[in-house]
Amino acid sequence: MTARLAEPLATTLGKRAAGPLAKLGLETVDDLLRHYPRRYGDPGRLTDMDRLQLGEHVTVMARVARATVRPMRSRGGALLQATVTDGRHELSLTFFAKRAGALRPHEDKLRPGRSGLFTGVVSEYRGTRQLTHPDYVLVGVDADDDEEAMVEASRPIPIYPASASVPTWRIQRAVRTVLDPLTEDDVVDPLPVEVRARLGLPTRLDALRAVHVPDSAEHWQRGRRRLRLEEAFVLQVALAQRRARTASEEATARLPRQAGAGGVLEDFDAALPFTLTEGQRRVGEQIADELARPRPMQRLLQGEVGSGKTVVALRAMLQVVDAGGQAALLAPTEVLAAQHARTLRTMLGPLAEGGLLGGAANGTRVALLTGSLGAAARKEALLQAAGGEAGIVVGTHALLGDQVQFADLGLVVVDEQHRFGVEQRDALRAKGRVAPHLLVMTATPIPRTVAMTVFGDLETSTLTELPSGRAGITSHVVPAANPRWNERMWEKVREEVDAGRRAYVVCPRIHPDDAPAGGASTPGAPEPDEIADLLEPAEAVSDGPPLRAVLEVADMLRSTPRLDGVEVGVLHGQLPPAEKDVAMARFASGEAPVLVSTTVVEVGVDVPEATVMVVFDADRFGISQLHQLRGRIGRGGDPGLCLLVSNAQPGTPAAARVEALAGTTDGFELATLDLELRSEGDVLGAAQSGRSSSLRLLRVVKDADLIAEARTEATAIVAGDPELAAHPELAEAIAAQLDAEQEEFLERA
Repeated sequence: MTARLAEPLATTLGKRAAGPLAKLGLETVDDLLRHYPRRYGDPGRLTDMDRLQLGEHVTVMARVARATVRPMRSRGGALLQATVTDGRHELSLTFFAKRAGALRPHEDKLRPGRSGLFTGVVSEYRGTRQLTHPDYVLVGVDADDDEEAMVEASRPIPIYPASASVPTWRIQRAVRTVLDPLTEDDVVDPLPVEVRARLGLPTRLDALRAVHVPDSAEHWQRGRRRLRLEEAFVLQVALAQRRARTASEEATARLPRQAGAGGVLEDFDAALPFTLTEGQRRVGEQIADELARPRPMQRLLQGEVGSGKTVVALRAMLQVVDAGGQAALLAPTEVLAAQHARTLRTMLGPLAEGGLLGGAANGTRVALLTGSLGAAARKEALLQAAGGEAGIVVGTHALLGDQVQFADLGLVVVDEQHRFGVEQRDALRAKGRVAPHLLVMTATPIPRTVAMTVFGDLETSTLTELPSGRAGITSHVVPAANPRWNERMWEKVREEVDAGRRAYVVCPRIHPDDAPAGGASTPGAPEPDEIADLLEPAEAVSDGPPLRAVLEVADMLRSTPRLDGVEVGVLHGQLPPAEKDVAMARFASGEAPVLVSTTVVEVGVDVPEATVMVVFDADRFGISQLHQLRGRIGRGGDPGLCLLVSNAQPGTPAAARVEALAGTTDGFELATLDLELRSEGDVLGAAQSGRSSSLRLLRVVKDADLIAEARTEATAIVAGDPELAAHPELAEAIAAQLDAEQEEFLERA
């Protein structure tokens, strides 16, 4: 960044003007220039007044209809009342002063027929909506001379993200103050000259002038496209560098055994009680081919809930075991790690009992390592991992401990990788003699453009088919305030239980007095792994009814006549591991066929007899999490029923989420919709930390073609100059955009 762009606004604009801008996070010239307009006003197009909401801070474009000054009889002083209109509806502007003369300048400017931007908080007086003491700027009036006024009156008007203390036109004037004197030497351009020429793009300075001082709609659109492509290009170059670095590492090739050679994978395939889907076979071949290469595999395996990712991952692990190596499966919670270990042992049968009486001659062992293991069990697991007796080691963060050693770690499988940071993932990879192969699994469907942006250094495999025999899931929204619907909900749960099936009841809290996710910590509050991404941030302070809690709901169900005689179990993250295992075992066996739980059951828990899920406060969850929860039912031959209990008012974003979920089981469609409803935020994670987004303009769903174009250009640049020695401006932009936290998020891939 040049010295001019790094200059503090307090120096450039003066402390008085810079103070309010600092409250918007704008400290330097560069910060201000990157504070792009959120929309543009057309001097000939007025704001629809009918859409204004009481209490809303607005900026409207309107035409002055009339303005009068009169004395106030009741309390002295004077009042100016102006009326502005959009041609159909009217809005009142009210100004008070101690004497009429103080209001004459407003009266002189607010002449009928003039148009302008008016900003303030919408209130109401005697049934009429109004702005009290609004800030305003008039088109063609607030200019230095007539010629400038004519030019300004014909241009699109940039409207910035603003605040009550800093209206949009003050930001615009500040931008002009710092932008107008800049030269090309002052503005570093991270896009290489050859890329700009190939794509027909303006320089960065020209693009900034286009978005901040546009001559026409086409002008600012051209500038925004250039800046969006820059954001995509910088990110894609960073990803291309990571791909290049990985491609230069060495790994041990894990060749599959020849048919008939008695490999554990061959025996496993022969014993499978079902036929692999076409997708499982295709993805399995991709992975097998990459494991056989002397370069570390870096692959993302995504798929619908229940699409059979575990089988694909297990077959990859067995190929590594056949080649003399070991595989580690890293899971985010103890419940999920224990579930994975049970599932793998069940699927392998005698093949998971290598060296034991009755075990297969060529079998291996599956070890489980979690933080809550007793001393004896922990020692046994550590010995099996270090000695190579366990070809597969499943665990939580406990796998990352210094005491955990592997004989020959050849493959790391990370489940639900977004729960892990780069240090954790790399700590496990470092336990291999050379770089182990990496397989990342996620059950959260990721739209193609998001995968290209966030997981751009991984090859992506997608499973879209569900195994045969799945009967599907139906979802319905249940209004929380409708007693008849609620009564019928518990009738349905009882019918399923009487038919030998199971029901989950999911609540967002454990205790009735817990703080919601993101709130203050209280005794008995959910563990972090349960409340991560639990509530939609914008609605976490909703004034609606209190969130339902596991212990409260369990007590309620035990006294519900419809469930008389039905055992109700409880599962949440604060239970000791042994009690969690007992709760899951009682649920799976049918001893306690109704399980009231937090979102600890969100991922991976597999009980084929579970056919019903009731989700309380469903409107307070995100789409992806609801989809994950719903994936816990309908995993056997019986159809699933998901009942989403909601307090959301029709027409709200919360209602849109639950209605969308009820309308489709297509996870990729839901993931795309989720992005659109959230306005995407920052795919690099900065929004979650409360800092400004690194992606100011790029929209990974809408800008798919642009991202693909940037990826092609980035790959070519890195292929010719991996360390960007000839492109220092680009290297500087990557360092600035990908700060430590964003780099960590990027490296989680």
